Amino acid sequence: MTNTQTHDPTAPSGSLEHDTARPATGGDVLVEVMRRHGITHAFGVISIHNLPLVEAVARDLTFVEMRHEAAAVNAADAFARVTGGIGVALTSTGTGAGNAAGSMLEALTAGSRVLHVTGQVESEWVGSNRGVIHEVPAQLEMLTAISKGAARVPSSEAVAQSLEAAIATIRTAPHGPFSLEWPTDLQYLARPDAQVDGDPLPVPTPPAPDEAALTAAAELLSSARRPALWLGGGAVDAGAGIRELAHRLGAAILTSNSGRAIVPEDDELVIGNFASTPQGAALLADADVLLSIGTHFRSNETRTYSLPLPTAHVQIDVDPAAIGRVHPARVGIRGDALVAVGALLERVTDPATEPGWRERVTATRREVREQLTGYIGGYAEICGELRRQLPRESVFARDVTIPSSQWGNRLLELYSRDTNVFPLGGGIGQGLAMGVGATAACPQAPTVVIAGDGGLAVHLGELASLRGLDGPCVVVVFNDSGYGVLRNMQQANGLDRAAVDLWTPGFEDLARAMGLPYWRTGAPGTFGPALAAALDTGRPTLIEVDVTALDPAPGAFTPPVHIPQPDHGGGA
Repeated sequence: MTNTQTHDPTAPSGSLEHDTARPATGGDVLVEVMRRHGITHAFGVISIHNLPLVEAVARDLTFVEMRHEAAAVNAADAFARVTGGIGVALTSTGTGAGNAAGSMLEALTAGSRVLHVTGQVESEWVGSNRGVIHEVPAQLEMLTAISKGAARVPSSEAVAQSLEAAIATIRTAPHGPFSLEWPTDLQYLARPDAQVDGDPLPVPTPPAPDEAALTAAAELLSSARRPALWLGGGAVDAGAGIRELAHRLGAAILTSNSGRAIVPEDDELVIGNFASTPQGAALLADADVLLSIGTHFRSNETRTYSLPLPTAHVQIDVDPAAIGRVHPARVGIRGDALVAVGALLERVTDPATEPGWRERVTATRREVREQLTGYIGGYAEICGELRRQLPRESVFARDVTIPSSQWGNRLLELYSRDTNVFPLGGGIGQGLAMGVGATAACPQAPTVVIAGDGGLAVHLGELASLRGLDGPCVVVVFNDSGYGVLRNMQQANGLDRAAVDLWTPGFEDLARAMGLPYWRTGAPGTFGPALAAALDTGRPTLIEVDVTALDPAPGAFTPPVHIPQPDHGGGA
């Protein structure tokens, strides 16, 4: 999905007198670099430590005002996931940079292309520990810990060079976020015409897959009787080839949450993010060859690494350290997924797939969906209405909440990976800000945010950011007056019920204060009409779902978190 909002760089930006009188700053350098890479938006919070940057972006490109630095990074992260480009977040130094840390960890977990530009105190005071306002003596060390890479702008003439180095790091596979620290004085003193060595840097391409490994993998896949594929986020660029290979083999397609919709989920071979269900696990146990592409085999998707997987395992990953790290690989292929899958398509011929295996795959696909649909009770109507009324290209930005974890991450059918936005690091409260970024990235189709009342409360202020953006976005808040996931976890494990029952704001009053049209739903037959009305507005709206009114009542969802049990056996 590509962003259709464009900016004409030749268009006038204010009066001639203003433009003539205004001195150039580092903000102009930032804008120049962003334009060079086709970056149209930045998300952030204005501060005394980033004024020149925000002023220039707001004047010449698009600056989206967020209310919290963590939300700014979340929005930039979602923007990057939806567009396939780079998301830019601008924050202040000190507390502002610290506020961004959790969201940078999310971007690092997801391998998102995020450029985080944060202020720093004036260069002569950096590291002085004098108590300069917003000073953090070890800020760069903190940024290094939460980013794929981090650096400090060393001089006013090296700004473009620093930005280009950061972008090259972001774009080098495996991808990830970069934090660039920019002292305030150098923001004011930098000039576009004074930059040295500021040309774009080459981005290294992954090494070509080893020919011997490709041959061995092709032989293993061609001889497979009951093949299965497991897709992670690293397979994103190879979707068409993967689909062709899977249909040639008659292979089951299972995915991580990050790998969803790399092959559209209405494909008959896509079981999806159901590997840990009894039916998915039984299918994997009977599979004789597994091809995994760009996946971490995360704990929550493998029953804390106890899910039996085929020993005949072909693993493709751009990161050599990932091959065999979680599940042993009989054949490891290091390289770009698109190139490796293309090479396998040339070599995999005359597959030996067992008669009836394809039919079992499609039956498993149907069974896991039917079972979950029945188990979630009244949620099934909501899931069905969301899919029926939203176009295929709509983004679903989902926070960590029961509706997301139980059915939004599995049953809600998706058709392209850029519509799948979810906090892969598991942090609550990021969904709304991600929805802001998705709305900015894809204004041509309505975005839907799925959040719980507890998660939405983490960043309620971002409703104002969404209202200011004024794009088509429906925020659906599921209200169970607290942290329902953790309530269920406490109950399932015999723990005390503590800190999970929260005071919840009146969402109708909140919507009115934010200027958002509002509907309250929950009882059967109420969600569909509310969603239709919300979509008709073409602007930000809020739908509250009273979870207690759902009928039939949903089955309980308990997160797949391993809790060790004490050994009460006798000792020697």
